[in-house]
Amino acid sequence: MKDKKVLKINKLNKTYAKNGLDKVEALKNLNLEVKEGEIFGLLGPNGAGKSTFINILAGLVVKTSGSVNVWGFDIDKNPRQVRASIGIVPQELNLDPFFNPRKLLELQAGMYGVKKKDRITDTILEMVSLDNQAQSYSRGLSGGMKRRLMIAKALVHQPPIIILDEPTAGVDVELRKNLWENIKLLNKKGVTIILTTHYLNEAEEMCDRIAIINKGELVALDSTENLIKKIKNKIVKLKLNKNIEISDGSLNSLKVLSKNNNLITLSYEKEKLTVGEIINFLNKFDAEIVDMSTDDGDLEDVFVSLINN
Repeated sequence: MKDKKVLKINKLNKTYAKNGLDKVEALKNLNLEVKEGEIFGLLGPNGAGKSTFINILAGLVVKTSGSVNVWGFDIDKNPRQVRASIGIVPQELNLDPFFNPRKLLELQAGMYGVKKKDRITDTILEMVSLDNQAQSYSRGLSGGMKRRLMIAKALVHQPPIIILDEPTAGVDVELRKNLWENIKLLNKKGVTIILTTHYLNEAEEMCDRIAIINKGELVALDSTENLIKKIKNKIVKLKLNKNIEISDGSLNSLKVLSKNNNLITLSYEKEKLTVGEIINFLNKFDAEIVDMSTDDGDLEDVFVSLINN
């Protein structure tokens, strides 16, 4: 992955006036950078400021202060070049039902001022696996095809950066996997992806790095791997050959989450205790472990802990 920064956000603020008197700070001193060629996740609860951030990049919302630089262009000095450098795929499906995919892409290219000789309509249709439906009315496409067509529309001016706003919201598991494959394919072709999602397993699967914002502020920015490493607690589930008495604090940081006869679920801090020490402790009861599984936690645990702090 290259180290070129394709998006630089410095001290970005957006304040909305409410009821003429009150002010709502949608973004507060936001700082982040996105590297060329990465899949960058932008996570946060509803109202965190994700939509405001995207709308500023799209030119739909004017920032209050701070700087935004996209692909080397300043949003204040070169707004047209910034918009040309980004393709945005909104969450809502916005397609004319009476046009086919090829016609829709041609119209979109015309709106961006792409000359006919420079258009790559057929290439894009093939890229999103819609080449066989190129002449079909949009209203007859499946939900997954419509999602892919929205991505195709964002590609007509060949932007180096694509922003996907909740691309898999409300779709089934199979369709979600299909869209993931298309997104990864785009990324392999050199497109930088910025992804907002409510599905934490999606971010964990897809993203190289993740920014988590809450109430307009950046609360975390790191690689997906490092964020997961920040989880302090680990869970171990045990099935023993007999019932034993074990309680919170029997070992340093140990907590009993549930106990049903010889089935026990324990929680402990990874820095203070090991599974080996727990097993040695159980040996004192002459208890044999029939079955055991451990859970290192996932991005959801990180997200919840950061948002609740």
